[in-house]
Amino acid sequence: MSLPNGWVKRNNLKKGNMVLIEINNDNTLSLFSSDLTGEELKEVTITYSHTFIDSIINQIYGTYLLGYNIIRINGTEQITFDHRDRIKHTMRTLAGLEIIEEDSTNIICQFLLDAGTLDIEKILRRMNTIIAGMYKDTIDLLGRSAENNIRKSVVSRDAEVDRQYFLLVRLIRSAMLDPQLATKLNLSNIDILDYRIAANHLENAGDYIKDFARALPRFDSEELLNKMIEASKLTIKMQEKSVTAFVNNNRIESSEIVRLYNKFNQLMDSIKELSAFRNRPEEPMLSISLLNSVYSMDKIARCWVDVADLVKPSYLK
Repeated sequence: MSLPNGWVKRNNLKKGNMVLIEINNDNTLSLFSSDLTGEELKEVTITYSHTFIDSIINQIYGTYLLGYNIIRINGTEQITFDHRDRIKHTMRTLAGLEIIEEDSTNIICQFLLDAGTLDIEKILRRMNTIIAGMYKDTIDLLGRSAENNIRKSVVSRDAEVDRQYFLLVRLIRSAMLDPQLATKLNLSNIDILDYRIAANHLENAGDYIKDFARALPRFDSEELLNKMIEASKLTIKMQEKSVTAFVNNNRIESSEIVRLYNKFNQLMDSIKELSAFRNRPEEPMLSISLLNSVYSMDKIARCWVDVADLVKPSYLK
């Protein structure tokens, strides 16, 4: 078969070189030069200096997200105990990254997962499952006190959400740079963009739930408490439907989110009105934590509306 002359030159192809051809789901063909076949071990070296530890931590995150498989921390001086501990803690927050070699002045880690075997939908669903558990446990705390262990558990689980989020972003960036990987993962350009945005909404939701759990108010009104619980249950339904609608590209299901959010907004308005009514001189003022909780719940609900908005119209399938 004839190949475009410019493409052949850009890929430095010569007579006898292999070209990989793959059939896409839409029956089009994708061509890859032999240079793009196989797993490439990209390496990067970060120079250690005890005066720039924050910069080193940022570089570790950055190189991980850029898809580097081997990250070397090299120093001409000994890595201090505290800095070594911070570097290791950072690496533990990045899924698939493991230390393979270490001495007094060097730390070498490698990404041990095969990007081609990862499933971007499963990673997003895993994030969603963790977040759902965080939110349901937080709702169970409404109207209760002395449950610090549960609060701490909710807050700590946000770290696992971040781990999955970083892994998903790494996979997306790698797919953008490697067309063969994108084909293997069955991701079009619009899919890559949508998953990146959806993951960001889920990561934000985890942060908002963490804030919500930290600042739960005490209720001296059974009516207020019941309305907060009812609004929270609506948010749970919104989450379930929005993520399912996104991964299944279900436009009908995504439209249901708008109806649920309108109902949620009505409840929020009634909570605010009830709070204002109760805020009278002869009664104690409601704590600022109630207003913060209402604000946090609205931000959480907005995340699920934004995820549902990513569902493609039927004519774009």
